[in-house]
Amino acid sequence: MNYLRSFIPWLVFAAVSSAGWQWGALAGLVTAAALLVADRAAGLSLGHRLLEYGTILFFAALGVLAFARPDSGLRMYGSALSTGWLALIAWASIAARRPFTMAIARRMAPPEVWHTPLFRRINVVLTAAWALSFTLTALAQTALSAYHPNVIYSIVIQIAGFVLPIRFTAAYPERARARFMKNSGARNDIQGGLAS
Repeated sequence: MNYLRSFIPWLVFAAVSSAGWQWGALAGLVTAAALLVADRAAGLSLGHRLLEYGTILFFAALGVLAFARPDSGLRMYGSALSTGWLALIAWASIAARRPFTMAIARRMAPPEVWHTPLFRRINVVLTAAWALSFTLTALAQTALSAYHPNVIYSIVIQIAGFVLPIRFTAAYPERARARFMKNSGARNDIQGGLAS
């Protein structure tokens, strides 16, 4: 559920954009800002929030463009632009050594694991999975918008672009922890054998 919360502004944008992309951008911006303020009020750190800050930046810029040029040809690429921006945020967060999933994972994981190599590694892998999914979704949305605009196909692509990484995110951390424990146990057995 924490992952879904992080993408609420994007879902709001998608829902409200049917009334006009400028209103979708404004609704996404207001929602993103409200969630960030709510996090701060709840005492959550605003560090590691590249996704949230990137979301606010995107909707602010898109809102300015959409209100200034409501008939811009970019309007039909709204899904591709938004998913492409999410891909950029995800890849940039990995490059900055602050995978965007860390801020989400910190809501669920105890503070004592936040700085462990395993926690960092899991979040790098999860963020890379999201980044890859966003990249492929943006490319598919761009091709669809350019060559065969169809709202049903667009919705299916968008849903797949979120469902696949959500499923991976649900399964991967436990597998990574189990593999780590198994490997740690094997190393401890070897070290114990060398010490005797």
